[in-house]
Amino acid sequence: MRFAIFGDIHSNLEALNAILADAAAHGVTHYACLGDIVGYAANPAECLEIVRALECPVVQGNHDEQACAGDDLSGFNPLAQQAIDWTRSQLTDDQKAWLRNLKFVRQVRDFTIVHATLDTPHRWGYVFNQLDAEASFNYQHTQICFYGHTHTPRAYIRDGMVRGQPFESLLIEPGKKYFINVGSVGQPRDGDWHCSYCLYCPEEKEVVLRRLEYDIFTTQDKILAAGLPQKLADRLALGK
Repeated sequence: MRFAIFGDIHSNLEALNAILADAAAHGVTHYACLGDIVGYAANPAECLEIVRALECPVVQGNHDEQACAGDDLSGFNPLAQQAIDWTRSQLTDDQKAWLRNLKFVRQVRDFTIVHATLDTPHRWGYVFNQLDAEASFNYQHTQICFYGHTHTPRAYIRDGMVRGQPFESLLIEPGKKYFINVGSVGQPRDGDWHCSYCLYCPEEKEVVLRRLEYDIFTTQDKILAAGLPQKLADRLALGK
C-alpha cells in the first residue's frame, strides 16, 4: 500500500496532472487530499472533478469553504478575494455542494488529515513554528498527521519536546508523533516553484517529499486569459 498525500491545488490543473502522473509511476495505490482544491488559478472545476473521481478521503480548505459560500470575503487578501469571486462563477451548484459537505478532519488508516490545525480546524490557523504545532499535537490521536495551508513543506516531530525541520524523507520512529506539511501542488511558497506532494508507505513507515516540474507557462497563460490578477501568474514562478 502506498499513499499520495497532496493538497493546496488551487485550481492549477497542470501541476495536479504532474503529481498524479508521478504518483502513478511510483506505484501509488491510494490518495488523500488536504483541501484547497480551488482558488487562485484558472481550472477550479476541472481540478475538483479530478479529485472527486479519485474517490479518496478529502478535507475542506478555507478556499473550498469560501468558494461554496456567499459570505463576506473581508478575511481574505485582495488577490484571494478576486480569485474566489471568479471561482464561484465557475462552479456548478453540485460542485459547491460537494465542497460544502467535506469534513474538516479525517482519519485515514493509521494517519490523520487536516487542512490547517487540529485544535481549531474550522478557524484556519497557520502552523509556522513549534508552538503552533504543539497545539495540534494535543489533539492528534494518530502517530502521523498530514496538513497543508502554509504551502511550505515542513515536519514537526514531538518526542518529549517539539522540533521542526525541512525534510526530503522521514522514517517514522516508534514513540514519536509527526505533524507533516506536504507543501502545495498548485502554489508553493517556499521559494521553489516546483509542485509538491508526499508519498507515504505505511508498511515501510516512510514519508518521501516529491518536487516536480510542470507546465507553469500554460498555467500562467490561463490565469491571464481568465482575467485574474497578473500577480497570481507571476508568483508561481517565484514560489511565493
